[in-house]
Amino acid sequence: MSDDGGDQSVVEVGQTMFGGMPKRLYSCTPTRLTTWLDCPRRYRWTYLDRPQPSRGAPWAHTGLGAAVHVALASWWNLPVARRTPERAAALVAQGFPGDGYRDEAQRQRACRLAAGWVYDYAQAQLAGPDGVPDPIGVERTVSSPTQTLVVSGRVDRIDLRDGRLVIVDYKTGRRPCDTDEARSSLALALYAVAAARTLHHPAGRVELHHLPTGTTAVAEHDETSLTRKVKQAESIAYDASRADAGYREGKQGDEYFEPRPSAGCSWCDFRQHCREGQAAAPQIEPWSGLPEQVRDP
Repeated sequence: MSDDGGDQSVVEVGQTMFGGMPKRLYSCTPTRLTTWLDCPRRYRWTYLDRPQPSRGAPWAHTGLGAAVHVALASWWNLPVARRTPERAAALVAQGFPGDGYRDEAQRQRACRLAAGWVYDYAQAQLAGPDGVPDPIGVERTVSSPTQTLVVSGRVDRIDLRDGRLVIVDYKTGRRPCDTDEARSSLALALYAVAAARTLHHPAGRVELHHLPTGTTAVAEHDETSLTRKVKQAESIAYDASRADAGYREGKQGDEYFEPRPSAGCSWCDFRQHCREGQAAAPQIEPWSGLPEQVRDP
């Protein structure tokens, strides 16, 4: 699943204007909300500062993941007769990026590995007498209002199974996903809510498909758990929208946008601008997120 990282129109939740008329709902993606939770300073640099501060070098693992997502989206959009594992693997190689690698040999190893993941995944999807039914949405944008915000974004894949929508998110990270990760994901729950509204079918099942291991982590949401996730999103949005309002008033320092240094600062695109982040975690190479067999053959 992917979010639009561009600037979003925002308002301070809970206030009114023009004689009691409510302001517009806070517009956001799940990534915007989780960025605020992770680090308000990084949130400011990502969504508010224009011009945006310069970013570090591109991450090789990010490009690898994007190539896998694009290949699978293109594969699902092919006519059924052309939807073969070989074609899926070829689509990875066709659009594989070159940024972030130590050298061309490392890039080629990464490309072969990713193509193998996608080949195996496509083969598994086609297994059985009829294969997997066509998704109802591939890289589909969905959106839904709540009482205080509008959440939107793009879902990797949406299936319709037995009259209910299933949210599918592809993962290419180094560790397998588990049920707790699927159940606790704010993004997946919000996409289930948004997909149900956009596509007019009930939704509750969310799945993380981990291509490197061929495993799937599944969680089932009901109305209660989805409502709880929406309330969590609204709480985060309330704090973020107040900070946005402060920014527009010129309050752009740590009062609203304090850093939250952690080990994750090694992976921050804006680490070069943040003394706290540099002190909290070491600098790493752009290829550090690749699988071990690609990093150190």
